[in-house]
Amino acid sequence: MRAPLQTEELAHFRALAAAGSLSAAARQLNISTAAVSKRLAALEQRLGVCLVRRTTRRMSLTPEGELYLEHARRILADLEDLEQLVSGSRGTPSGLLRVNATLGFGRSRVAPVLSRFARKYPQVEVQLQLSVNPPALTDDAYDVCVRFGEPPDARVIARRIADNRRLLVASPAYLARCGTPQSPRELLRHNCIGIRQGDEPYGLWRLTGTRAERKSEAIRTRGMLVTNDGEIAVSWALDGHGIVMRAEWDVARYLKSGRLVQVLSGYRTPAADIYAVYPQRHQSSARVRAFVDFIATSFASRDASH
Repeated sequence: MRAPLQTEELAHFRALAAAGSLSAAARQLNISTAAVSKRLAALEQRLGVCLVRRTTRRMSLTPEGELYLEHARRILADLEDLEQLVSGSRGTPSGLLRVNATLGFGRSRVAPVLSRFARKYPQVEVQLQLSVNPPALTDDAYDVCVRFGEPPDARVIARRIADNRRLLVASPAYLARCGTPQSPRELLRHNCIGIRQGDEPYGLWRLTGTRAERKSEAIRTRGMLVTNDGEIAVSWALDGHGIVMRAEWDVARYLKSGRLVQVLSGYRTPAADIYAVYPQRHQSSARVRAFVDFIATSFASRDASH
């Protein structure tokens, strides 16, 4: 009969994988390299699989090792959460924090915040996953998802961490060449840069008047350029190819410099407020609470400086 799983084994393997070599892990764990190797060999023998490929200078995980590491991190994080929950202590943030964000926004806005967060909370192991679309809300592949728009699912906690608007923008060169639309219907004769993202209908722009009538219109736009990357769409607008609908966070600096100009400012588009979304079971997690508070404060500071 196989011996039961030991949390010490999980912690040892997590440290080994993070260190990247037997000698580095030995220094981190304050034991000899031989002891690290012996513990690893005993674990592999018990499981009956090879977890690590060893060479003279480095090591790499086998597919079985990657799988074991993924679950070891999650189990250890859950145990840390359980201790904090039972003890009633908010505790020092520690353990694995898995964050998901969209490609462009995650790269330009979330990654720098995580860098500062990791410096402040060195006991938290951070993983940032970037994807075109937010993961399924029932997926266990993340702890916090930073996304645009409030999710319509009561099974998760959604905290609004920043206000955001979608704006229609174009370069002065494009508007000088093709004219400035004065009403949503005039967009039909313009080259509108398309972005295929999420579940939103592609190319369908919804605009609502801000004046007394507040009339809403849905315009099926057309254009010669389409992408699934928002940064590319903005760069095409900067190059004078057409009008694009993009979050204010992504175009504010270009509006300020004059490289882009807002069009149809008398109309508003669907909100793109920024939310931190996480499963209800993580509401007692010190590392999740700390990160959500940290990113909310960081984004508030950004708003105050613009």
